[in-house]
Amino acid sequence: MNSAYRKSLPGTTLDYFDARAAVNAIQPGAWDKLPYTSRVHAENLVRRCDPATLTDSLKQLVERRRDLDFPWFPARVVCHDILGQTALVDLAGLRDAIAEQGGDPAKVNPVVPVQLIVDHSLAVECGGFDPDAFAKNRAIEDRRNEDRFHFINWTKLAFKNVEVIPPGNGIMHQINLERMSPVVHAQDGVAFPDTLVGTDSHTPHVDALGVIAVGVGGLEAENVMLGRASWMRLPEIVGVELAGRPQPGITATDVVLALTEFLRKSKVVGAYLEFYGEGAAALTLGDRATISNMAPEYGATAAMFSIDEQTITYLKLTGRADEQVRLVETYAKEAGLWSDTLKNAEYERVLKFDLSTVVRNMAGPSNPHARVATADLAARGIAGKWDEVPGQMPDGAVIIAAITSCTNTSNPRNVIAAALLARNANKLGLTRKPWVKSSLAPGSKAVELYLEEAGLLPDLEKLGFGIVAFACTTCNGMSGALDPKIQQEIIDRDLYATAVLSGNRNFDGRIHPYAKQAFLASPPLVVAYAIAGTIRFDIEKDVLAVVDGREIRLKDIWPNDEEIDAIVKSSVKPEQFRKVYEPMFAISADAGEKVTPLYDWRPQSTYIRRPPYWEGALAGARTMTGMRALAVLPDNITTDHLSPSNAIMLDSAAGAYLAKMGLPEEDFNSYATHRGDHLTAQRATFANPTLKNEMVKKEDGTVKAGSLARVEPEGKVMRMWEAIETYMERKQPLIIVAGADYGQGSSRDWAAKGVRLAGVEVIAAEGFERIHRTNLIGMGVLPLEFKPGTNRLTLNIDGTETYDVIGELRPRADLTLAITRRNGERVEVPMTCRLDTAEEVSVYEAGGVLQRFAQDFLASSKAA
Repeated sequence: MNSAYRKSLPGTTLDYFDARAAVNAIQPGAWDKLPYTSRVHAENLVRRCDPATLTDSLKQLVERRRDLDFPWFPARVVCHDILGQTALVDLAGLRDAIAEQGGDPAKVNPVVPVQLIVDHSLAVECGGFDPDAFAKNRAIEDRRNEDRFHFINWTKLAFKNVEVIPPGNGIMHQINLERMSPVVHAQDGVAFPDTLVGTDSHTPHVDALGVIAVGVGGLEAENVMLGRASWMRLPEIVGVELAGRPQPGITATDVVLALTEFLRKSKVVGAYLEFYGEGAAALTLGDRATISNMAPEYGATAAMFSIDEQTITYLKLTGRADEQVRLVETYAKEAGLWSDTLKNAEYERVLKFDLSTVVRNMAGPSNPHARVATADLAARGIAGKWDEVPGQMPDGAVIIAAITSCTNTSNPRNVIAAALLARNANKLGLTRKPWVKSSLAPGSKAVELYLEEAGLLPDLEKLGFGIVAFACTTCNGMSGALDPKIQQEIIDRDLYATAVLSGNRNFDGRIHPYAKQAFLASPPLVVAYAIAGTIRFDIEKDVLAVVDGREIRLKDIWPNDEEIDAIVKSSVKPEQFRKVYEPMFAISADAGEKVTPLYDWRPQSTYIRRPPYWEGALAGARTMTGMRALAVLPDNITTDHLSPSNAIMLDSAAGAYLAKMGLPEEDFNSYATHRGDHLTAQRATFANPTLKNEMVKKEDGTVKAGSLARVEPEGKVMRMWEAIETYMERKQPLIIVAGADYGQGSSRDWAAKGVRLAGVEVIAAEGFERIHRTNLIGMGVLPLEFKPGTNRLTLNIDGTETYDVIGELRPRADLTLAITRRNGERVEVPMTCRLDTAEEVSVYEAGGVLQRFAQDFLASSKAA
């Protein structure tokens, strides 16, 4: 703590740390030129950094330098139950390891407050056309997840600094936006900005409030939980100037899909974006949150809006206490975080985007950044003619239409627009097609209250969009089972079936095993497609129905902006948010209930199992010599390829294991929910049916899709899990060779854990997604990057080779990948070591995050 910069905050009884004075002491006038992100990090350094390194750390921000790591101490860690549970399973395992080595397990606790929201474990087994869908889905969730919920309830009592929001209450990001984030903390007499890491890629959702929040893997989150700094280099901070206003009839979803395409093309991967300008100032907080939420889809680490009147309006709307709202405004203006104080901020790069150019959009059929204007659907070959056969589903049948995900349900305008379109459709007698599984899964219970206030919930229910859950569902692959007759028809006719959802992810194979492709769309468009019933329908031009001789098209049921805004104004109220959140966050008195500091692991559980990271092969040294290729992979391998999250099929390796363990197929649940049990989760490694391992070819020489591998030196093709088992028995070290953008998608630590447990020691790729790279290091897997112009294709890699890594491990050192071909030829390839910081080298050399902590904890215990 650097007390020289501690000052009184006017109008309060609190102090604050004056980062402006500290920055200007280094370079007079520098503060005015700093972007918002740098100002928040400067405050964090002044308040938390070792005084001996403060000046050098601040110089990184002031002089825009990237030659030194500086520490960031987030104020909170927010988790959903999948990665949060997995992190806490790791900590419970760590307690066991500490106890076995003579340490006190009760002292292993999160140092930083951890908020765990159970929101990722509900599947939409009952669609929104069933009036009892919510209760039925919750009952199934509780039954399937009894083991998991037992463990989560134990953590609430066993660990200090852990707060749990139970299932059925909403999505972590929406709850974070609507209540958990104070924007400005008041703690121990000091006011300071809220900052956090979250175990989900879409944690930047709350960046819309001016809160630096970034998505990290579970392993990086564990590092922060345990009180270690998150070490970083100054990111590229890009200014995005928004001009104009959206045209009538254009939703925030249309805006964000256009922005996602634009920003992807502008190459902002890994950058912190700061949105500003007249267009940004006019956006509501709900619209801003829709934009910030999609940061992973355009590749940015953060998507910031600064604090202004829209922030204050939103805090009041969502029922924050008057005192807290005053603190946010007072602090932001005094500390230099209010929007008006940023007019002279300088950016290394500025992008300009005119909101008035946005048209009605969708994204698909496979990627969130693959925008297509609805007016261009036919020209792009998506919409077109199809044969209508009575009693049969059409080509392109929409089998899932879901209003889901915090991306859109955090935005009252989007939800109200969908409800009004449903009302207009009902008035004309339009109906959902019978093969469409429709659902509404808001991220907050407040959505139900304002829909009821507006009298619009019955209209959504009539069209099949009743509330099925307050949870992360279809967007996360938890879309549930189809009607067996519909599923059989898809199989028998090899039908091209699709999904349309208001989410943020539509990667192939993610939404449902029988939805061959998926499209992102605004909530009202989702309702429209449920009526149309097929993606082949030209949604702008084709006739939805003929009513009394009149042809009804989309324009005839689309709600106008004035009505949407009027209903939002009259129906969305602060008391709704207070009614939802005050009991949810009420601090209950300690009832005296105690639990043992060590968890009593259930031996037959397929959900929660003591982790093996301190045992066997994982405790041994990695040799990085004589490695065989487990897979040779193309560009754009996602964490869904590496570790899928959707439903487990009986014919999969994980399905076979669960059946052997006595689970009925209907309760297999999703891959995601089993990540607390490594024996199940290991079998999900590369289990995605769309995987293309270039080592496995068809007779015509093209790559065969599927969870397949070729075991060397025999050259025998088998299921991926069988190949992993074969190599594990041989104690064969492995390497994965891949193309560009390896590990994009969700921040899934099992995408790193799975390959490490398989015996993979090295990933050699053309480039890595930021979170996945840190997860690999957190598991003791070495990421190596090919130099520009060199890749698996130029090297003619076919998977028959053996591999060795030569050189000394240092941050971003040049290492050599020695490749020995089957004919004995040896090729030495220069590679960049993607251990980017000294901290990463330290974590890697210990074997991973958990091993590093155990070593440090035991050393400090002995020293004490």
